Formats: sequence, C-alpha cells, structure tokens
Amino acid sequence: MSSHTPHDQAVSRHGWVRAIVVALAGLIAMGVVAALGLWAAGAADLPQGAFPRVIAATVVTGVGGTVELSGNAGGLADTQVGLTVIPLSVTLVGALVVGAGFLRPLRHRAVAGAAELAGWAARIAVVWLLGLLGLALAARQTFKLSLGDDTLSDLGELFDVSPEVGFTTDVPLTLAVGLVWLAGVLVLALLVSPGAPLPPRLLRLHRSVRPTAYAMVLLLLCCVVVGVVVALVVAATRGHAAETLATILLGLPNLVWLTFTIGLGATWNGRVEGPFGLPMPQVLDEVLRSPDDARLNLSTLAEHDSRVWWLLAVDAALLLMAAFVMAAHSPAGTRAWRHAVHMAVALVLTVLMICLVGRVSAHYGLSVLGIGDLGGDLSGELYLRPEVWSALGLAALWGLVAGFLGGLLAGAARRRGGTRPR
Repeated sequence: MSSHTPHDQAVSRHGWVRAIVVALAGLIAMGVVAALGLWAAGAADLPQGAFPRVIAATVVTGVGGTVELSGNAGGLADTQVGLTVIPLSVTLVGALVVGAGFLRPLRHRAVAGAAELAGWAARIAVVWLLGLLGLALAARQTFKLSLGDDTLSDLGELFDVSPEVGFTTDVPLTLAVGLVWLAGVLVLALLVSPGAPLPPRLLRLHRSVRPTAYAMVLLLLCCVVVGVVVALVVAATRGHAAETLATILLGLPNLVWLTFTIGLGATWNGRVEGPFGLPMPQVLDEVLRSPDDARLNLSTLAEHDSRVWWLLAVDAALLLMAAFVMAAHSPAGTRAWRHAVHMAVALVLTVLMICLVGRVSAHYGLSVLGIGDLGGDLSGELYLRPEVWSALGLAALWGLVAGFLGGLLAGAARRRGGTRPR
C-alpha cells in the first residue's frame, strides 16, 4: 500500500523543480528571441560589451517592466531622453512558454482545488521574481555619444563636454509589474485551455467564459501568423532579410495588432521625426513623417496606397472565424444574440489591451550652450497612440455583428451534425 497522500502527490506534481523549469524556460525563451532580434537589428555591435545588458533590458520591458533612460552632458549642455515601448514578440513568446508549462502538469484532469492551483502558481512566481530581479539588476549601461564634425563638436572639445546616454531599471516597479504580468498569463492560460481543470466553484466558467477567451486568443495568434507570412513574402521578394527578422522577433505583434485595429476603423495619432523610425510598411512611415501630427486610419492610408482597404475584408474574415469558433465551443442552444453580446464584450477588451500595450513613445535631444536647441541631427521624436473610445465603440459594433453571424453559422453546422461543442 502506498504511503503517499493526495497532498503529497499534488506537491510532487507541482514541486519546486518543475516551478524552476517553467519560470526559467519562460525567461530563457524571451531572452533567446530578444537576442536574435537585437542581433538582426545590429545591436551586437554595441560598444563596451553592452549587448547582454540590452538583451536583459528588452526582456524586462517585455513583461511590462520599466527601463529608464538618462542623458548627461555636463553643466554646459542639456539632454532629454525618453522611451516607452513593449517588444510584444518577446512578450508573446514568454506568455506561451510560461502558460504551457503551467498547464502541463494539470492536463488530463477535470477538477483541481483552488489551494493546489494557488500553491503551484506561487512556486512559479517565487522563481519568476528571482529571475526577473537578476535581469533588472543587469539591465543598466551608459554610452558615450559623438557630437559629429560640426560646430557642436568644436564646442564640445572646447568646453570638455562629453554627452552620455544610458539606461537602468526601476527594480521595485519592474518586480511589481512583472508579478502582475505573470498572474495575468496564468489566469488567462486557465481560461483559454479547454482541458485545464478548474476549482469546483468555477466550473461554470468552462461553459460561459472559456469559449470566448479561447476565440480571442486564437484571433490574436492568427493575426500574428498572417503577419509572419506577409513579412517572409516581403523579405523573399524585396530583400531586407535582417530588417524583417528583427521586426518579427521584436515587434511583429505591435505591428499586426495595430493594423488589425486600423482595419476595424480605429484611428491612431502619431509622428516620426529625426533618426527614429518604426518597423512598419513604408505607407505607414510615410503618413507618420508629416510636418504635423498625423492620423493613421483607413482613409489616410488609402491616400498613399489603396490596397489598405483589403484590411476590412481580412478583419471581417478573422472576426467571423473567431465568432464561429466561440459559438461552436459554447453550449448548444445558446441564442445568436447572446453570442453577439459575448463577442462584443470580448472584442472590446481585446482592443483595449491592444491600445494599452501598443503605444510607442521615444525622444532624444542634445544642445550645447543653447546651440542645437535639442534639435537637428542629434534629436528625434517618435510617438504613436490610439483614439481609445472610438476604437472601443467600433470594436463593440464589429463584435455584435460577427458574434451574431458566427452564432447562426455554428447553429446551422450543429444541425447538420458537422460541429459538436466541447
């Protein structure tokens, strides 16, 4: 007779060794993707052995951590530096690896106790925070900048001005945000996976929330897959392979999810000036490099390339697919109007997430004795932010229509015996 109790078996399934493997696998996967993307972007040539520290900073920002930029040029000069961006390719890979690792020991079970799930998540969280702490402490570096060969360079030599720019992390804030990120990934993994066990009191979520959450994650992943295919085709036909690889490995979701919201009719405001640029198609860069603040939407983009109207058809097809999947996994007999409401709410939350994580802001400027005025070749500005309320309203409208049609299609498929709910 075995002397092991059910509690002992649960601890064995979800012990510290497995927690270490899950947390470190997520961080390592993010680091590998970040390293390859930065290498393709040319960051391996950074001076002073900064490449590993830049990788650490990229992983930190990938989980929502804060990397603070700073500039220093002495008392006779002025600098302004700032950067806000999330490399969502790194984020997505980390979320998929951690989520899969969290669910693996829970497979083939219908029910799991709340205490068991909380204990398993807590073990992963402890290891995750320790790993994130190490990355946050390593993510700091200072670079010296050249003033060039013009008047600014002469003044710099005369007054011994040596401009520097560096980055560091806000460690406490990074750990707090990283913990929230991990909790969100683990909860979403439980909600999305049809086979993951839930506590008995939450089993109703299996029929009400899971189909919708699964459909939204599938929608976002399909957008990324389409983006990868398009990027590879462009790289094969037009060259720029390294640039394309860097975009895929660092910021492809930033681009494709932005494009998805534009296809729904949303508007983003932005501007690009100076040496900064965005890893995006030429038409988007052309619109943003206008003298004044630019508006990114279907209308303004169509003025440069009429093919952007195809985004409407692509978005409609993706949404109808997601709505059908949601309805097919929902309980039989659910009315089409309920599917419409569920889809609308889910799509509004999804678009809100894209609006929050897809913002970009960067600026840098240097002046010596007032010359340069934080402008010229040593300055630049880039920002991109959405008009949130109109985007959410359009998402609700699209969700209602797609959800209703998807419910009708799923109902017809069930009647023909072609689709069975899980």
